[in-house]
Amino acid sequence: MASGTWMFPACTTVIAMTADRPGLAAPPAAADEGLVERLSRLESILAGMGTVLVAYSGGVDSAYLLLAAHRVLGDGAVGVLAVSPSLPAAEREAAMRVAGEIGARLEIVDAFEHMNPDYVVNNPNRCYFCKTELFDVAAPVAERLGLASIAYGANRDDLGDFRPGMVAARERGIRAPLLEADLSKSDIRALAREAGLSIWDKPAFACLASRIPHGTPVTPERLARVEAAETVLRDSG
Repeated sequence: MASGTWMFPACTTVIAMTADRPGLAAPPAAADEGLVERLSRLESILAGMGTVLVAYSGGVDSAYLLLAAHRVLGDGAVGVLAVSPSLPAAEREAAMRVAGEIGARLEIVDAFEHMNPDYVVNNPNRCYFCKTELFDVAAPVAERLGLASIAYGANRDDLGDFRPGMVAARERGIRAPLLEADLSKSDIRALAREAGLSIWDKPAFACLASRIPHGTPVTPERLARVEAAETVLRDSG
């Protein structure tokens, strides 16, 4: 990243990213006419939103959504990264790097799902409470910045899975532009690759809590042990 402004207020960290260009270049016309049409639909959806706060994790879906929103809306698109014990430090750092690559402003807020007994008990619907916390900590950020909507990176493929987090999104009126545009995971990877996004082929990464069997309480101590073990495995190749 050529330059950047780092600010550390008491509760919220704002990273105002300034890249060498205002955003990654728009992807060239894809060979698949259907994909071109779906991309056009996505851009129309984002333009119609006016301003948006993107719930951003650093995965390819939310990263491409932030990229597309930044390209369409400029400074009217901001990312928000929620940090909690379930997010490894390496993933947090990578997410910050990719936001800088995109050139979008990123706000970092603390999330406290690990303090919710309904989350800690670790039933199969645990993700509902995680997403509830994510959207609840994102809402004040959107209000403070005057952003009209909050969006997240659900896509068409998610419809075939058990996704309690999508229920939380619907309950709170969170938009899913990739899903609304009927984009699949493979579509998103193709568009991210054409747009030059470095993580276009990044494998899906589930949070650290997903390593803990249902019924075993999710605690910060267990999450820290999982993170430490995975760091050793990653570093050892």
